[in-house]
Amino acid sequence: MKITLNRINDDYLFECTNAAGNKIIIDNTSQPDAKGVSPMETVLMAVAGCSGIDIVSILKKQRQVIESFSAEVEGERIQVDEAKPFRSIHVKFFLQGFIDPKKARKAADLSFEKYCSVSKTFEPNVTVSYEVFVNKEKA
Repeated sequence: MKITLNRINDDYLFECTNAAGNKIIIDNTSQPDAKGVSPMETVLMAVAGCSGIDIVSILKKQRQVIESFSAEVEGERIQVDEAKPFRSIHVKFFLQGFIDPKKARKAADLSFEKYCSVSKTFEPNVTVSYEVFVNKEKA
């Protein structure tokens, strides 16, 4: 796996490209005119994306009908010398459709306990927790 990063203005705006040519824009979001996401925000996005792919894949194999899927991710950071790494990350998944709540919860459990490489990367230094809501009810 390889990505390239190129600076695209005179400040902090970078374009990251993967081998397939797909891109994201990263910027210093402490600047008022930021045009991209911060590197730490991309980490939270990666957790949501990785586990989201797992959960959808598992539920599709179980023939669950997902009409909508979304997630919210929050990260708590701590000061360590000059850096501010994550102490904890919490993900909330919101699913709508003809979905068995027990299957949705099990899919999330499997993702975080077994499959999601992104969240596994943080072990044991960062606590990653999650909740699953199916049709507005907690699973």
